[in-house]
Amino acid sequence: MQTLYYRSRLLATHALVVALLLSLVGCAAPEPSPERDSPFHVSAATWWQIDHDIANASLAAEEAAENYARGLMDGWMRRVGELGEEDFIPWYTGYWTQQWLAIKVAWYKMGDGDDDGDEPAVRRLAAYLQEEYQERVLGPAAEEVDPNAVSEQATKLYVKLLAEQLPAIPRRYEVPLAQFDRRLQAIPAISAATPGAQNASLYRLVHSDPIAALPAYASLLAHLRELRAGLGSGPSDARLSPIAERAAERLTDQLAIKSGASAAAAALGGVAGMVFSLGAAGFGAIAHAQEKAALEAQLRDILAVAQEEMWRQLVEDRASGVLAGIQHIAEQIEHGLASARTERWPLGAAMSAPEITGNRPEGDHQLQPLRADFSGGG
Repeated sequence: MQTLYYRSRLLATHALVVALLLSLVGCAAPEPSPERDSPFHVSAATWWQIDHDIANASLAAEEAAENYARGLMDGWMRRVGELGEEDFIPWYTGYWTQQWLAIKVAWYKMGDGDDDGDEPAVRRLAAYLQEEYQERVLGPAAEEVDPNAVSEQATKLYVKLLAEQLPAIPRRYEVPLAQFDRRLQAIPAISAATPGAQNASLYRLVHSDPIAALPAYASLLAHLRELRAGLGSGPSDARLSPIAERAAERLTDQLAIKSGASAAAAALGGVAGMVFSLGAAGFGAIAHAQEKAALEAQLRDILAVAQEEMWRQLVEDRASGVLAGIQHIAEQIEHGLASARTERWPLGAAMSAPEITGNRPEGDHQLQPLRADFSGGG
């Protein structure tokens, strides 16, 4: 019994010692550091470098997307020139087309009821030639390369390339992703193109999948498509007026000759009248053959100028050309980054910036539309 008593006391003492040791270990363990829950500090200089890298990423994506679009439009322009040479010029300068145009000029003059002036007939003939150019040249060319499709594909490519480059930036500077995302939310990417349309931040632009589902992006492309509706439609009426005027004068003279020949043939009658009529028609064909080279050269010059004008409208125009979507977004980003630098580090002030805190991205910051005179604005 005595042995059992001492054994129990020994076990109790052992348990007490273990409990005492555990309590001492618990007291010695350090408390969680309060700094672990505090926002990660990012210096102003680091944010400046991050903004610089964002601008470079946008510039690289812009250059690649624009080269892609220009390559496609080069193919479109080449096809327009080929169809002009293969279809429109031979059609216009053909003998039977000229006969048909002579009839149309006579019809226009009868409809105008003005025997003293050719201007209405010239305008209507120019409009008719423009319709034929659209049908014979621009329509088939657009089936192979559509400028509207080029614009949308190139803008989408720009956004894709930009989105692929941005994730490397916070890793490069060991900046928490949440803070970097909030920085992207503060950068405008799309300014409302039309009244009532939405703006979009850079964060929303690169995180929308599919990008076409972003309302501001869809609104921008639709707005630019409307602006291009009247562009690239071929030689304008004014551009075609000189050749239409010359054609109207020449065809009017031909009509007078044909009318005289018809009257003479009717007066002669019989076989003699038929021979006279065929001779007049043969004379018209011979005269046309002699003028055909000059007609082709004149029309070729006019179409060359018209194609240069279409290129300026569809490619070089920063407000509505196929590159306008890319340039709008790139300039919005550039403008937003420049504004942020000015607000954070005004000239003469010390380089300091409010730190971006928080562990989770919030809603987009309120974006302000660009000034009306800012180039590239929506």
